[in-house]
Amino acid sequence: MRILRASDRALLVDTADLDEAMRLTRALTAAAVPGLLELVPGARTVLVRFEPRRVSAEALSEIVGTIDASADVSADAALVEIPVHYDGDDLADVADVLGISVEDVIARHLAASWTVAFAGFAPGFGYLIGDDPLFDVPRRATPRMRVPAGAVGLAGRFSGVYPRESPGGWQLIGRTDAVMWDTEREPPALLAPGTQVRFVRAARLAAPASPQDASLIARPPQPHRDDSQRRIDILSALFPILIQDLGRPGNAALGVSASGIADRTAMRAANRAVGNAPDAAVLEITAGGAALKLTGALVVAVAGAVGELVLTDRHGEERPAPHGAPFAVFDGDVLQVGAPERGLRSVLAVRGGIRSRPVLGSLATDTLAGLGPEPLRAGDAVALGDPRSAPHLVDPVALPRDLPAPGETVTLEITLGPRDDWFTADALEALTGQEWEVTARGDRVGIRLAGAEPLQRSVQGELPSEGAVTGALQVPPDGQPVLFLPDHPLTGGYPIIGAVTAEGLDLAAQLPPGVRVRFAVR
Repeated sequence: MRILRASDRALLVDTADLDEAMRLTRALTAAAVPGLLELVPGARTVLVRFEPRRVSAEALSEIVGTIDASADVSADAALVEIPVHYDGDDLADVADVLGISVEDVIARHLAASWTVAFAGFAPGFGYLIGDDPLFDVPRRATPRMRVPAGAVGLAGRFSGVYPRESPGGWQLIGRTDAVMWDTEREPPALLAPGTQVRFVRAARLAAPASPQDASLIARPPQPHRDDSQRRIDILSALFPILIQDLGRPGNAALGVSASGIADRTAMRAANRAVGNAPDAAVLEITAGGAALKLTGALVVAVAGAVGELVLTDRHGEERPAPHGAPFAVFDGDVLQVGAPERGLRSVLAVRGGIRSRPVLGSLATDTLAGLGPEPLRAGDAVALGDPRSAPHLVDPVALPRDLPAPGETVTLEITLGPRDDWFTADALEALTGQEWEVTARGDRVGIRLAGAEPLQRSVQGELPSEGAVTGALQVPPDGQPVLFLPDHPLTGGYPIIGAVTAEGLDLAAQLPPGVRVRFAVR
């Protein structure tokens, strides 16, 4: 067992194999270690997120290194039966790869005992490991753009069921009508790490769902449309506008990442200005270009990216609005959020907050997982809370903050690891010795960076899926790193060379294309 630093708030425990990773996850969960926030098991690792104010990395490393992880992970595990209709498009190809008949593939898939090793890829997706060594199947050379919800597949040593329609490269051997993810169910995921699974042949299966029906399996809530006296109508938006709060941490076992607001500093500032609680839901506007019609007498503040803010009343009269400070809005006013001069994401708070339907206790929109309120586009509306519910007085003092503009250079502190030993000495020098340009290939999942000298690996081959943190610098084969933002996948298969420290995450979320970044090792 090796214990590696994954960030200033996470360790990555490198275990001998999947079985040890599963046992360690169970032991750490049972131990209820103070300051331990979340565990993200992988194929042969466990990512351990912690709160540094409650437990140090050194103290936690000692606890992890001495904990008894010998208990059988199958003890007291729940058993779930999944009925399968074996008619997958890749069934014959799988039989050829394994050197057996189609009926033998089916019989052995049914006879095997499967265990959910870890979750990831999508909410409700469990990586199932079986007790039959036959199953070791390569992924498809070309992934499918659309795999239907309920598809049963094989990849490597794992079997799994797609909880929603998504791209995928697994070999499809069948389908099920079992609902893997349902936000109306408690818990919403049918499968969790440690669950025992047995596949059974479906005697009768409903017809494959139409695209409309399939979306019901994991459909995000619709935007809250409301004809009350307080609402915001989206007249135009360059990019979809998102409802965000602090996210839904602690749900890794369900295959759900924390997500949440990209710039927490801006969210706190906007909510403070209008007198809301710091965690009240807000609107996140990327790259400006938005026009919002406001219904009702409201108090609004916009923080984060700095750009022109203009209010136009119902008579066509324009007046400027301040940045970072509260301002009054009259019924029918239209707020135009201009293109940012500095930063990338604006955060709009309204006294009384945003009203929408929570998912797992949060209003955050997770763009990768498809959880939370749908992104808001022209023609959509969002309902607002009662301003009398705000717990504080408005704060008229705008707090100064320096955000970058294209062409400028910023420095972000990082910790090295967990896979810095997969890279050459020249790559480690290039990581901190050169500037990296923020490209236009970015979203809430991550920012693609470009440097003159790509990061060369000293260790080749595929890295089994392991947990990743927000701020991680994942390096794909071309050597140009991707800086993970809040909607990143829970697990990934490319090595991570380092991670931006917690203090730099909000700044990272405000990097527009054209900014240049230097990394400094803490």
